[in-house]
Amino acid sequence: MKSKSIGILTVIIVLVVFFNWYSNNLIQAQSPLTYTFDPTWPKALPNNWKMGGVTGLAVDNNDNVWVYNRPNDLTSIELHAEVNNLTDNGPQPLALCCVRPPSMIMFNREGVVIQSFDAPQGHGMDVDNEGFVYLGQDTVRKYDPVQGALVAEVKRTPERENGGRVGLPINQERTLGIGGRGPVANFIRVAGEEETSPDPDVEAMEIARVRAFREKYPPETPMIVGGIEEIRIIESDNEMYVADNYLGGRVLVFALDTFNFKRGWGAYGKPLSEISIDDSDHYYEPNGEMPIDFAGHLTINVSNDGLVYAADRNANRIHVTTKDGEFLKEFVLMPSTGVGGSTGGVAFSPDPEQKYLYISDLTNNRIWFLLRATGELVQQMGHMGENGGQFFGLHMIDVDSEGNIYTGEVFQGERAQRFVPSNSLKGELLLQLEDI
Repeated sequence: MKSKSIGILTVIIVLVVFFNWYSNNLIQAQSPLTYTFDPTWPKALPNNWKMGGVTGLAVDNNDNVWVYNRPNDLTSIELHAEVNNLTDNGPQPLALCCVRPPSMIMFNREGVVIQSFDAPQGHGMDVDNEGFVYLGQDTVRKYDPVQGALVAEVKRTPERENGGRVGLPINQERTLGIGGRGPVANFIRVAGEEETSPDPDVEAMEIARVRAFREKYPPETPMIVGGIEEIRIIESDNEMYVADNYLGGRVLVFALDTFNFKRGWGAYGKPLSEISIDDSDHYYEPNGEMPIDFAGHLTINVSNDGLVYAADRNANRIHVTTKDGEFLKEFVLMPSTGVGGSTGGVAFSPDPEQKYLYISDLTNNRIWFLLRATGELVQQMGHMGENGGQFFGLHMIDVDSEGNIYTGEVFQGERAQRFVPSNSLKGELLLQLEDI
């Protein structure tokens, strides 16, 4: 009798444990905003490549994933396989790994590299339905994806405010085995290092130079003036939306077939001509008042119902307008965030109504899930770290037709990752493996 009671008790305990496990996973799987890291994507890069920081990411209409990376982020200690060491058996690489990759790499759904080409590195990208690739460099350039040949480019000013180079590099050849200072060198401040005070005369000359440039190229200049932050192709309208970082950010719209300028606007939908050339009007202090103009690092995306979402990262906000720039509303996200701001890339949930906004956050290393109608924060995902599924410089984000989220990282991240819905078949299998 006692043995029978123990047997019944054991069955009950097993059933309770199973029910709790099943209920917890069912609740997690049923949430439309619950995602699981997919360690099977992407597959290992071919040709001994090591990826640099990801500055552009786009999912095309076949759910292929295009990743625009910065090969020049790699340091010399990551490029030993590019250098041959002469031995009795002939030239041998100094080490087994690695070599620079091409700047544009295309993965299929399974994470296999199926195409690549090496264009000058830059920032922001998109792909049209025919597979042509639009890359943000010192302007927007359209490339043939097969040959990597330049097809067309958007007109830009012949000079830049910071005096930087204009046009394609004359020679893109790199010294084998010699890399750069790394992806974070310019962002690191050494403890105890004193900042030098600028010479007043030099500072006054610089202020005058900048003002002269801005008067020469006023905010309404109908071409690219700064650098490119993001590109969005809307083929149904034959239009291309570009975030130009001049004066903290301008939303510019060009005809897709001719690349002719059509219209543009600034913060709160103001006409381009009303954007201030005074830096103080673009300044944001964490938890402070919102600036009257965009603060910087502006990214954009366009919803199925024709709304334009402009994420002003340095001011921790997202502006919603019509396609003509009529201002509708402002969403503020994590307003206490400093350094680089919280509102990076903008993506939409895959449902027809696109109920949710997915926002990538470079500074907090989170994906924020917002209700698109109200901007209400309903969920978050991620944490800073170097393990799979964590982020170290979360920069780019996009979503495929099945709801899988793809991310790209800069800084020490330098990788692309995939997160699958937990209620998908693969998501459920991955959740079960976590418990084994």
